[in-house]
Amino acid sequence: MTRIPQGFSSVMVTRRLPVKASLMLEQQGLPPLLARLYAARGIASREELDTQFASLLPPTLLRNSEEAASLLADSIAAQQRLLIVADYDCDGATACAVGMRALRSFGANVAYLVPNRFEYGYGLTPEIVQLAIQQQAKPDLLITVDNGIASVEGVAAAARLGINTLITDHHLPGEALPAAAVIVNPNQPGCGFPSKALAGVGVMFYVMLALRAELRRRGHFATRAEPNLAALLDLVALGTVADVVPLDRNNRILVAQGLARMREGRLQPGIRALFRAAGRSPETASTFDLGFALGPRLNAAGRLADMALGIECLISDDPARALNIAQQLDALNRERRVIEIGMQEEAQRLLQNIPISTPPRASLALFDPSWHQGVIGILASRIKDKLHRPTFAFARSQNGEVKGSGRAIPGLHLRDALDLIAKRHPGLLLRFGGHAAAAGVTLRETDLAYFAEAFEEISQNLLSPADLTRTLETDGALETGHMSLESAKLLQAQIWGQGFPAPLFADEFSVERQRILKDKHLKLTLSKNGVSFAAIQFNFAESVPQRIRAAYRLGLNEYNGLASVQLLLEHLEPAAAG
Repeated sequence: MTRIPQGFSSVMVTRRLPVKASLMLEQQGLPPLLARLYAARGIASREELDTQFASLLPPTLLRNSEEAASLLADSIAAQQRLLIVADYDCDGATACAVGMRALRSFGANVAYLVPNRFEYGYGLTPEIVQLAIQQQAKPDLLITVDNGIASVEGVAAAARLGINTLITDHHLPGEALPAAAVIVNPNQPGCGFPSKALAGVGVMFYVMLALRAELRRRGHFATRAEPNLAALLDLVALGTVADVVPLDRNNRILVAQGLARMREGRLQPGIRALFRAAGRSPETASTFDLGFALGPRLNAAGRLADMALGIECLISDDPARALNIAQQLDALNRERRVIEIGMQEEAQRLLQNIPISTPPRASLALFDPSWHQGVIGILASRIKDKLHRPTFAFARSQNGEVKGSGRAIPGLHLRDALDLIAKRHPGLLLRFGGHAAAAGVTLRETDLAYFAEAFEEISQNLLSPADLTRTLETDGALETGHMSLESAKLLQAQIWGQGFPAPLFADEFSVERQRILKDKHLKLTLSKNGVSFAAIQFNFAESVPQRIRAAYRLGLNEYNGLASVQLLLEHLEPAAAG
């Protein structure tokens, strides 16, 4: 059986299926399997599945996008020095690459700066403004991507030096907005943009669309070719998926368009190089590739080294140079995995001393002085997934401070939880920010126990007992006829992601054979209705009974050029007696 830690429980439930909507989608021409899956995800009409570029929400709906376009157009006309200040994750890197490529194609004098996360922390700070001036000639305009909405002091420092700031961000704002020249953020007060789920790269792409329209209005392209910004959609798709923002309809359009270009071979040299380094093929590109193959390799640069390496990969037009950088990123990602394994082992030791069920614990806050600051986010995510508790993992920073990266479970808005802690315990949090599902915090190392108590109190207040039970929402049983290579390829070609989950089915099986691979993965042969299927559950090294109930995804296993169906198990338990 699946080994469940004390105090941790998991239940499988079947996602509600609106039968009328499913039948309607079938009548509109969708295959029955897709009709059923889409209806269960709230799709009522085939029109909602339209992913044509023309269906994208217009930039004019995004507050201040036209003001940003006017500011940038004036700067380009005056040949001012523009500097993009990027964030150090995949979203920030792709947003920077979109800005660099688009602004250069418009004729702008633009460079970029991505601060080292370990030295300068997150966002546009006064120190980063000074760094920008030290590294190159004083810029006339700073452009933040995937950061800046909380950079009140940094924007003020730039203003004192006569430097304007354009903020493009998607994070939730604090109580006070920076006094920037222009702020473009769908989550800022007063913005009526229908999609609040844009990633940082999506926001920057929209600003570039608005800028192109403004330059077109000014006759800018009378003497130069007008660039096709759709060529940047592979970058937009990668950053959107990797940042795990909800794939609402607008984001699905951006991702679908980007994936379509990848599959057609129309992609940046850096994206192609990342596919090659990851051993994946652009011709069959999927959201899985972006989130679990390309994204981690880019993120490894920001976690262990310098995200400038990742940005250079994305903005290089030299395929050989891009491939060389992608191979360096792949090596960093392998190093990151080794570090992460060691941190997970230490975390397991710490968890043995934390009772989860006596009394029932609603949160976890873990620290070890040896932990790597760049990997604590992944560690927090792994523990959260395993124990279904909102989790912070902390690493030492400098000046007696620690930095924490947190991940939340449904039912707890992590950034709001930190805001409550800040209000109830003034002075405890030195800095914080983030989203509903992920957030970061800085505090004094001597306050770690104090924070753990405060975080537990807030979690107990905000989470119900039902929230603390992990619910695996499945799409129910899958007919044996649909457990085919054709169905697996059909599902792989769709756009799935955060808020629009990939299909997860649940069935009972007989176990024909089972063995442990590499001391860590369970390989099985399962049968249903007399038909046998290969199956695997990763990171699970225990024997199982002869009859099981399993939650699984329909996967493809390719070996020696041949493809076959493989069930990817996410949860299993003994089948009910009788």
